[in-house]
Amino acid sequence: MKNFFLISLGGAVGTGARYLLSLAFMHWIHPAFPYSTLIINIIGSFLMGLVVQLGLNTDLIPLHLRIILTTGVLGGFTTYSAFNAEVLQHFQHGAYRSGIFHVMLMVTGCLVAGMLGLLIAKRFS
Repeated sequence: MKNFFLISLGGAVGTGARYLLSLAFMHWIHPAFPYSTLIINIIGSFLMGLVVQLGLNTDLIPLHLRIILTTGVLGGFTTYSAFNAEVLQHFQHGAYRSGIFHVMLMVTGCLVAGMLGLLIAKRFS
């Protein structure tokens, strides 16, 4: 039960961080394209790769903390549902090219960021 509450607390922290970063990106970047979700998911993918690699191959991140960080904090921080809604919004407005571009950029960016996180963490392994 203790892990449940810690993971839930981590999810709240991740969700709050995502909200604050989204507000900041909307202020700094023109919101015509949903860059905030893209950037947040890329950052989250990088951190997920980093935390998983360090947790599995070093003593730097104990199992209970790794679960809190990945399932809780990063699970709350990253968001597929917002990404899905943004792509569908492109499609509903007939902007098929920008919707497909968004999908390609998100998938590629998150995979590259996740691999980069793994590679950087391997240096500590």
